[in-house]
Amino acid sequence: MSELATFRYRAVRADGTLVNGDVVAASDADAVLRIRREGARPVALTRVDRPGTGRARGPSRAQSEAARVLVAELAVLLKAGLPLDRALALAIDNIEDTRTATTMADLLKAVREGAPLSRAMADNPALFSPAHAAMAEAGEANGRLGEALERLSTMLEQAADLRRIIVTSMIYPVALLVIAVGVIAMMLLFVVPQFEHLLDTFHGQLPAASMAVIGASRFLRAWGLWLLLGLGLGGIVLAQALARPGARLVLDRLILGVPQLGELARRIDTARFAHTLGALLEGGVPLPHALSLARRTIANSVIGDAVGRVADGVREGGGLAQPLAATGVLPRMAVSFLRTGEETSQLALMLSRLAMVLDRDVRTRLERLVALLTPAITVILGAAVAGIIASILSAILGFNDLAVAQP
Repeated sequence: MSELATFRYRAVRADGTLVNGDVVAASDADAVLRIRREGARPVALTRVDRPGTGRARGPSRAQSEAARVLVAELAVLLKAGLPLDRALALAIDNIEDTRTATTMADLLKAVREGAPLSRAMADNPALFSPAHAAMAEAGEANGRLGEALERLSTMLEQAADLRRIIVTSMIYPVALLVIAVGVIAMMLLFVVPQFEHLLDTFHGQLPAASMAVIGASRFLRAWGLWLLLGLGLGGIVLAQALARPGARLVLDRLILGVPQLGELARRIDTARFAHTLGALLEGGVPLPHALSLARRTIANSVIGDAVGRVADGVREGGGLAQPLAATGVLPRMAVSFLRTGEETSQLALMLSRLAMVLDRDVRTRLERLVALLTPAITVILGAAVAGIIASILSAILGFNDLAVAQP
């Protein structure tokens, strides 16, 4: 299969309406063909990401938060009856961060110059993803921009809640792990050397555990900085390697195979996908285009590639639930929801309900994971510290026997 890339296009429909959007394709010619199949004639086409990724670089976390607040306030102001430029100006004025407000001023400038909000959002990828622009474009097309932005605000809030759940749940285990490593390192660097000169006298007759602790202490003191430097360089090399689609694909496949963690990652990505796809469909975005946009929210490249292949089939007139079930990358529960949505012609509704169910399931699984990790890390820390202390004490307490044994 050819490597995929994302293309941003401007096209004219049969009724003369100018539309903007993104399409995932293998080449420029393939992108033009896909746009024409959707009933539009492309007039501009630009590649916006590298081949093989299938996803464009999105906004940062801080920028996503600023965009979320802006969209929420803009939706309220538009539904209150304010003109777009006035509502946008008021929403930007309420942003406290000066740098972010300055960046968003470009959005207001473009709107005042006559550009649609969707186009202005698409031209500011540092703040808005293609999915945001697509939902705004759908609202502009049916004259319900306020409602479209309200749905977008709900989607962004749900995504932020899911992210907060993940981060909050992992704070304590990560902090405990850092403390455990720190305590063990402090003992090896500062506590063990205090007894080392006493133990050296009987170095050849020390228990194996005491010899191991002394050896670990000496190694850490001699090579600790180099080890830290090596870990830092290794992290940089690993990050660069993971930027390659092939290496990232291998890692993501390994993650999915890890018990508990793999299923958790699968459900987190499925929840993101369901939130985004449901909101896009509810906003009036066509299913093939909505699938391409929702795919970008999937972090795991194995799942993302499978969804991309299904999206290609949907453009050709195929179904959604059955091909996704054949890939085996989504939870069975998710496939059941999708199949029900297709059969009842209420796919957007079923996706929203699926996202709610998965959010609760992810929260439960995270709580269970934290409940397992916390005592496990505590036991490992206690065992390591107790082992170091016991090895030192056993050597010291054996001094008398060793001294008596001397001629």
